[in-house]
Amino acid sequence: MPHPLDDLIDTAPGRPDLDFVITKQHRRFAEFADACRRERYIGVCYGPPGVGKTLSARHYTHWDQIGDWLTRSWTEPGAAGPDVLANASTVLWTPTVTVTPRQLDQQVPMLCRRFSAVVEHHRDPHGGRPPQFASGMWNVELLIVDEADRLKPAGLEQLRDYFDRHPIGLILIGMPGLEKRLARYPQLYSRVGFAHRYEPLSADELRFVLTHHWQRLGLTLTADDFTDSEAVAAVARITNGNFRLVQRLFAQITRILDINQLTTVTSEVVQSARDALVIGQP
Repeated sequence: MPHPLDDLIDTAPGRPDLDFVITKQHRRFAEFADACRRERYIGVCYGPPGVGKTLSARHYTHWDQIGDWLTRSWTEPGAAGPDVLANASTVLWTPTVTVTPRQLDQQVPMLCRRFSAVVEHHRDPHGGRPPQFASGMWNVELLIVDEADRLKPAGLEQLRDYFDRHPIGLILIGMPGLEKRLARYPQLYSRVGFAHRYEPLSADELRFVLTHHWQRLGLTLTADDFTDSEAVAAVARITNGNFRLVQRLFAQITRILDINQLTTVTSEVVQSARDALVIGQP
């Protein structure tokens, strides 16, 4: 029997956690999230689209594994959950575009209670409450709200009230300007303890990420190879350090290499891949 939460949990099919590349920006996000969780503060994370905010949040929370298990545990009560549940303490929630304060007031507590019960059951399968049990949120230390720009003033106030009533940290993730928008709500803004701007990849970080992509293609990125340096420069020029765009570009590069049976990433291959993409302005 399906659970009411099944349609609320974003399990993000097709975005495996194994492909995530840990950059300096992600480490800074993790430090920021740890501080919000430890100090029980409200934090604001903002940055241009595609720089990796959501990916960092999903990796930090292990949500690709946990979110999937929250939906499966209802129909597979005897199965073993993922190992990451042993130390899990953070919930990730993404509001829909049309979410109302009433829906928020129902969805967030329900998700937190379900998460808490599943974590306790994993840690103590014989003495803990079964995953179907949902009466408290004792295992939640941090709530991360992605796409917080979607929330109307009443929704933000509802979150603030939820934060006040529970001993948890709260992170709001959104676009640049979110931090200025929150300043218009003194009751909420006075509780913001941390702000983190998620930046595009630096030149060194981009090269690190590209080294990872070269390896996935079975190739080696060599600093003293002019062809490789030219290709890296082309990627940097096209993507401007945008993490999501790098991933999209390399999906096309992989396709072009396979179709043409090529074994070298050149600037021409990069440009052909770019021509196959629709790239908007960040």
